[in-house]
Amino acid sequence: MKITWLGQAGLLFEHQGCRVMIDPYLSNACGEKNPSSQRRIPVDERMLTIRPDVIVLTHEHLDHTDPQTLSHFLTPNAAVTVLAAPNAWEVVRGFGGPSNYVRFSAGTEWTHGPFRFCAVKAEHSDPTAIGVLIEAGGKRYYVTGDTLYHKAIFADLPDHIDTVFLPINGRGNNMNATDAVRFLERTGARWGVPLHYGMFDEISPECFQTEKRRILTVYEPFEDK
Repeated sequence: MKITWLGQAGLLFEHQGCRVMIDPYLSNACGEKNPSSQRRIPVDERMLTIRPDVIVLTHEHLDHTDPQTLSHFLTPNAAVTVLAAPNAWEVVRGFGGPSNYVRFSAGTEWTHGPFRFCAVKAEHSDPTAIGVLIEAGGKRYYVTGDTLYHKAIFADLPDHIDTVFLPINGRGNNMNATDAVRFLERTGARWGVPLHYGMFDEISPECFQTEKRRILTVYEPFEDK
């Protein structure tokens, strides 16, 4: 499995010729709306030329469901499967075209090529926000999406998880780094990858203090073997 962090909460999974993007934010749309949210990590234009097979949108906030970014992928000639949390689905289905827009609420499952996806509960200011479990290549990944530590989330999770990707910024109804470590331990996962830092702030991933920490570098692929 090749995994690339796209910055903020965006991820790219590639396996057996299938590409899956999660919450890509590759514009300065937030900065245009609010000057305090200017992006601090430049857009790598190569990422905009990728042709994803699946896009997962965990909620409708602009740094997760960004029409400027999505316009590069949801073109009239592209048939993409879009798995979108309900509020994000209301936004993204307006792109139309040949893509398939799936209303992806907690408990829903979808299989595409070598990947299987399952939406799970998240606790965020978008009440329809989700996390997503991804199974492929004999491994199970859990992308929490934007969420607080909430006890009800764990009822949706399986016993075995290889890697959790989770926010550490502690603002906007997200976990802080301390609670993210607690969350990781509660899942029982082998590894935890911090997300949602560095784009609009000066937070260092070093605050995510655990021996299970894996820190990714933006736009540099990581081979999970």
